[in-house]
Amino acid sequence: MELVPRTAQLKGLTCILDEAVALQIMTDRAVAACGEPGPVPGQTARDCHRQSVALHRLLGRLRSLPLTDPDLVAAQHRAGRLLVCQQWMVRQALNLAFTMHPDPRTEAARLGLNGLGRPADDLRRLRDRLRDQAPTGN
Repeated sequence: MELVPRTAQLKGLTCILDEAVALQIMTDRAVAACGEPGPVPGQTARDCHRQSVALHRLLGRLRSLPLTDPDLVAAQHRAGRLLVCQQWMVRQALNLAFTMHPDPRTEAARLGLNGLGRPADDLRRLRDRLRDQAPTGN
């Protein structure tokens, strides 16, 4: 079995994390839209669904990376946990926005939604830390 050089492993991981960070923009907007005052439009549910599917696919690609470097494997697991957290946040935002049994507590929780928050920040920091490890030059 041929070992993949660490630089190639790092490049593959940072490419996926770059996509994850780019995806966060629309995912953050979709979650925040669930917390807007007033009735939540159906388009918001479709946006959340689209983001959830994109996160699911990205998570599959992340998990299938053939990493062997212990530091990169740890970063892969951390990134996976953060993406799963973002998926969970999308699902919970949908549950709050489109509940079948609205009550004041659910509405108060829904109105408190304002995006992905710390998990998104943590994923960006992880990606940036890995980018700093990448060799420079052509």
